[in-house]
Amino acid sequence: MNNDRLILITNPGSSSRKYALYRGSNFLCALHFEFEGDKIVYTLKKADGTKNKTETKFTTLNEVVSGLEKILVDEQYIGGPTKLDAILARVAAPGSYFAEDHIVDEECLAQLETAKARAPLHAPVIANEIEQLKKTFKETTVIAISDSGFHNSRPELMKAYAIDTEVANKYDIKRWGYHGLSVGSIARYMREQDILEEKMIVCHVGSGSSITAVYNGKSHDTTMGYTPLEGVMMATRTGSMDVAAALAIKRELGLKTDDELEKYLNKQGGLLGVSGQSDDMREIIRLRDEGDSRGVFAHALYIYRLQSAIGQMAASLGGVDALVFTATIGERSDDVRRRVVQKLGYLGFTIDEAKNTGDMNERQCNIAAVGSKPIYVIKTDESDEMIVRANDLLNKI
Repeated sequence: MNNDRLILITNPGSSSRKYALYRGSNFLCALHFEFEGDKIVYTLKKADGTKNKTETKFTTLNEVVSGLEKILVDEQYIGGPTKLDAILARVAAPGSYFAEDHIVDEECLAQLETAKARAPLHAPVIANEIEQLKKTFKETTVIAISDSGFHNSRPELMKAYAIDTEVANKYDIKRWGYHGLSVGSIARYMREQDILEEKMIVCHVGSGSSITAVYNGKSHDTTMGYTPLEGVMMATRTGSMDVAAALAIKRELGLKTDDELEKYLNKQGGLLGVSGQSDDMREIIRLRDEGDSRGVFAHALYIYRLQSAIGQMAASLGGVDALVFTATIGERSDDVRRRVVQKLGYLGFTIDEAKNTGDMNERQCNIAAVGSKPIYVIKTDESDEMIVRANDLLNKI
């Protein structure tokens, strides 16, 4: 890895903007912009752990990029001879083009414009962010890092929908898969630590969730499909469901457009929709423990969907040698890990309760009981994976 390159990573959301600055693989600072009331504030976190919150004059999140350069100069991260070497943007968009990493040029910008129509919920935010970054940092290379790229190794069988093959190929309709940066970072870390097993199931369980079958460090199968909506139940996403049931929702709720329906399934389903109260697993567990009927059901359905998907991935692999939990819920919720593994004895997994509730400060911990196959809790590092991928691309220029 080139440890001299100054790299900025962008992670825009619908209600926030996040940036992280690295020198090689060394973290320098992070910037998080969000609304507080009608004001946009940003929190600057430095490598030494100090944090400062500052109020801005921005009125919309789209203005953030225009002021980002000044903040980095004022904080003395860039300026004079010190310039950004690259800006990396995680792209989760359907299509074979975005299954690869690309240096952003006119062709890439045109493809991003097309992606806005294909994935109206996910693509426009990152597309607009990249366009703003190109305008503000004119001399800096911007790289679109594919969140699907890790899944390119899957057999075509695992990528296909059961539709007319000519239609699928003509319109690029396949199960692209997402969370590839997260799962890729896990596989690479396990290889480096010499704990990589032949057949693994990686459970990326967070606000968005997916279960991935990994064979010899490469993606073999995964639950997400054309967009991140397919697969297991998530915080606000329904996960997989019959398209006829989705159309029934559209009719019964009087939704006018397909975009409205897609937004409903992405924003009003999952834990939020089933519980009727929250999309936060901590709150769902509290509701369950208090005996709230919808909270109890939301939690049970969530666990069931994860268990079912793990069984599906085990069948795809023809067995499993290790289980990995990662992402926010996977890394932090001993309750979810315990409940999921309770029904996985048939696959050879049993949790050690003391380890499951113990110290998780290290990047990885094996929480398996004696005689069980390994059950790892590993902190994901998407930024590091993005930097590795970007350096590979920059080194070829």
